[in-house]
Amino acid sequence: MTAAFVAAGLGLIPGTAQAADPVPVAAGVAEAIAEASTSEGFHSPADRTIRTALPAAEGNGKANTKTATPQTTQTALTPQTAQAALDAGANPALAVDVSGTSYTAHGIELTTLITSADFALGVVIDWGDGKTDTATAQGNAELHHSHTYDKSGEYQVKVTVTDTANAVQAANGGAFLTPGSDFTPHTPTRLLDTRNGTGAPTAKVPGQGSARVKVAGNAAVPAGVTAVALNVTVTETVDNGYVTAWPGAGYDRPGTSNLNYTAGRSVPNLVIVPVGEDGYVELYNGGSQPVDLIADVTGYFTRAQAAGYTSMTPARFVDTRSGLGIPQGPGKLAARSAFTTRIGGLQGVPPGITAVALNVTVTEPQGTGHLTAFSGAGPVPTASNLNFVAGQTIANAVIVPVAEDGTIKVFNGAWLPAHVVVDVVGYYSKDSKAAFLPFTPFRTLDTREEAYGWPGGRFRAREYITQGFTPEAATGVEAYVLNTTVTETGGDGYLSVAPSPYPLPADGEPAAPSGPRPGSSTLNWTAGAIVPNLVQASDGDHGVITFWNQGDQDADLVLDVFGVYQSK
Repeated sequence: MTAAFVAAGLGLIPGTAQAADPVPVAAGVAEAIAEASTSEGFHSPADRTIRTALPAAEGNGKANTKTATPQTTQTALTPQTAQAALDAGANPALAVDVSGTSYTAHGIELTTLITSADFALGVVIDWGDGKTDTATAQGNAELHHSHTYDKSGEYQVKVTVTDTANAVQAANGGAFLTPGSDFTPHTPTRLLDTRNGTGAPTAKVPGQGSARVKVAGNAAVPAGVTAVALNVTVTETVDNGYVTAWPGAGYDRPGTSNLNYTAGRSVPNLVIVPVGEDGYVELYNGGSQPVDLIADVTGYFTRAQAAGYTSMTPARFVDTRSGLGIPQGPGKLAARSAFTTRIGGLQGVPPGITAVALNVTVTEPQGTGHLTAFSGAGPVPTASNLNFVAGQTIANAVIVPVAEDGTIKVFNGAWLPAHVVVDVVGYYSKDSKAAFLPFTPFRTLDTREEAYGWPGGRFRAREYITQGFTPEAATGVEAYVLNTTVTETGGDGYLSVAPSPYPLPADGEPAAPSGPRPGSSTLNWTAGAIVPNLVQASDGDHGVITFWNQGDQDADLVLDVFGVYQSK
């Protein structure tokens, strides 16, 4: 493969749109969002209502008629007289039942059931984030309100009902935990290496066996972590197979894969996976022969307020072939050396970001080695992001902490030079709103099978497949966490993933145009290879994502959905 072929599109003739109906993904996404977001909520029954006597009008121990009006002169009640007023008042049954359920990453739907005699009532909902809503009711009532939090976290919701006529107030509520989680970057740190006993016994993972990786409470990852970003590498392979990551104990292993491998190759892939209640994730070896597994943490998600996510149309920041983004100009990255490049404050990325989502590609390496991406202010970590052999072109998704000056570094761990390409697909910052909502992984496309709404046929060379992801009911979707796998490749090529600038056509209408051919790459392959890569893909303004086969030969494409970033 030539250097020009890596996401450059030189000398290739554009193809036409693939003649196939869009895969009906939106229904599956809607179901997944509903399932993932309704796992949290609270219910505080009416018997937990706290009743309080209000100051009564002077000279009137209580006011117990519908027409009673507050007086400007009031007198405080002693606890004894206050309780007597509550017990003897005209509205002794006043109580509040409150239920809060989630429906999006940051959204709550509140149901308030009021038990009351037939008096006018004032209602105040305190959402726990400094914001309130008000309403009125008359006697027994059922009220419904919704609210969207700006950030992930736990919020104390309180509903207060006031019966002014009878000088009594009733309050109830509970703690609401948002389903969505915010991101905290982590210096790349090794949690598992079965070759030397890091995090597990020194032994290969058997075929159809799994390795447990301790996440919560390990390497400064806190308890209560909801999901983790791991760079998983399979090595010492003697046969073909795949690896699946999932929360482990108490959860069924999904039928999807996170990375696929072939004999004799070391294959990395970024994995974003929920953490089990016991603080572990599991890595399943779906091959028939033993392999070694390595897992490096690069960040984690919690329901504490941290960094949200903002997606971008993939933008190229570094290309050592042309000298883009590096101070030393064109030329391969030298052996055992690193370059520093600025991300924050350039090409629409704001300053002050905490981490960046990248796609890093190595091409034309002169020897075997690895690349490591890390903060521009830190030392080279022992972890790696992708592994390569001489002459190989390979890409991997990376989430990397960003230094205060907006820089990152990329280190070439090989003993010989290599070219490096860096594309930015999104960033994390305290000002970004979108929180991560993990799904039970599900497959949306496999061109090898006439399933998932696919009519059959290969992913044709220089053509594209368009899928509508976001259903009308899902609001605030910022990006999807997908795993893309290309297999049955007839020649060298690369995959590009980008939001479509056009909506899907209605039934019976002509197909929408493809939009511009992307200049960035998501994964690269060679003839006969099986190549996976995670992609955090924006669905643009129309909820539509386009997948481009940028090679000269047909291939097969497999898509799995692992979660969504949602700002509402």
